[in-house]
This record gives sequence, structure tokens and C-alpha cells, in this order.
Amino acid sequence: MPTSVTMETLSLVFSLPQLVAKDEGYFADEGLDVSFVPKEYASVTYLDNHELLSAFGSTKSHFESGEATLYRACEWGQIRRSHDSTVGGRVVSKRATVGSQAILVRPDAPEVHPSDLANKEVAVNFHHGSHYVALQMLEGFLPREEIKVVHLGGPQQRYEALRDGKIQAAALMEPWITLAEKQGYKVLSEAFYIGSEVASPDLDAETYDAIGRAVDRAVAKLNEDPRPYLHHLIAEVPPELGELRPEDFPLGRFRFVKQEPYPEAEFQRTYDWMVGWKLIEDDSRYGQLVSNLVTT
Repeated sequence: MPTSVTMETLSLVFSLPQLVAKDEGYFADEGLDVSFVPKEYASVTYLDNHELLSAFGSTKSHFESGEATLYRACEWGQIRRSHDSTVGGRVVSKRATVGSQAILVRPDAPEVHPSDLANKEVAVNFHHGSHYVALQMLEGFLPREEIKVVHLGGPQQRYEALRDGKIQAAALMEPWITLAEKQGYKVLSEAFYIGSEVASPDLDAETYDAIGRAVDRAVAKLNEDPRPYLHHLIAEVPPELGELRPEDFPLGRFRFVKQEPYPEAEFQRTYDWMVGWKLIEDDSRYGQLVSNLVTT
């Protein structure tokens, strides 16, 4: 009987290797029955203080409720989730997807470079990649007191708020970057970043090894050509917001790597930065938040 594993997914670009592993039968080859449960985004809620929102968001977490065994997201957010988890979630490896996010403004906006965003609101999703990467991109150009990130929920909500003039800039990932660029929106800054996997304590190393083998095969497939699988991302965009085709996407934005352990030096650098921004309490250490199931 196949071993059942449920994965909670955010924006599908971050789970594309897992989706490909499912599509191509790589999980089945490893004796795994993998299912996906999507993260639910709350209706638009404006917040300007990240301390008002949990690392798992304002809606139900399938991971925290015990309905999902794995949750993948950005490096920073996963440190915070391991810190906050009530079910013993721990970082068990780096993520196979190297993420990309960009800060965009409308086609008619006067802003043309990151410094133009001084004291202007940038829409993000607190305690997710858009939040952390926006801070890291902007602090290279602006003093911290002039950086104004605000929570507006998921990527579609941020895109629509930007489109409707409710916000001056927004941090977005694919497929929303390509959709916005196709419509004339301007990228002011873009960055790539790693992510990680958080697992519940009942996920054993043997099962995670099998997951890793299937995902590594999917990574090789995606690195050959991601276009046959971009329909997963295109399906996230409602037709009334615009039409996307696989050939619209710059392939350089898609970067996939084999899953690796999350090393202590990388953790500490990221943890110290988060403490400096008061994004996490300085009361945990590597061994408390990370329990690598990938060793090589």
C-alpha cells in the first residue's frame, strides 16, 4: 500500500517540482501517494504591523491542524514557522525551487527605481517571501525608516490592489510578474532567494528520502524545459485578469535545484537579520528549529 503524504501549497511556482513529480509518476515509482491541499488566503486585509499576523497567516493552516505533513515556503518564513509551530514543525531541508520576486509599479507610475519608493507603501504578504524579500531589496537603497511594507494578502490580491491604484507598489512572484509585465507594469527590483521545507515530526527520514528522489527527478525534467508544466501557474490567473501562454514567461526566472540540507551558517545569517528587523524573537537556536532529513 502506498505511503500517503499531504503537502500544503502556496503559490504553485514554489511547488512546481512536486507537481511535476506527481504528473510524471515519480512519486508513484517511490511507493508514495502524494496529495496537495492549497493554502487559503483571507480576503484583503490592510495591516501595517507584522506583529499583528501569525507566521501561518490569518486563515486556517492545514499543516498546523495536522491535515498536511509538509509545508514549503521562503527561508525566512520557515524559520519563523518552526519557531511558532504548535505541532512541532521543523525545517528539514532546503526547497527545490529557487524563488523569484519583483517589486512592480503601474505603467503610468512616476517611480522608475527602488529609491523612488521612499515612504511609499509596498504591498506584501506578511511572514511570506514577498515580505522578507521586499525588505532585503529595499534596504539596499533606503534607510529602514523609509521602507513601508503593508500586508494585503496573496499575490492576486496584491496585483489587483496595484491595478486599481489602491497601493503604489507590490511584490509579486510568477505568474503575476509575467502577467503584469505583459500589461506594461514596471519592475523596479527583482531578487532570487532560497526556501525550505517544514515537516511534522511524524515524517520519517525514509519517506522523505523517497520524496527527495522523486523531486530530484522532477528538477532534472524542469531544467530541461519548464514550459510543458507552466499550465499549473497559468491556471492560477483568472481569465478576466489577462491571458498567459507558456511562451510569455522568461525562462531565466525558473531555477530548480536538488534538495539539500539547511546548514547552520545560512540559518544563523538569516536568523540574525530577522532579529534585527524584529521579525522573530532572539530566543531560539539552530538545533531547536532545524532537523535536517536530507544529509548529503
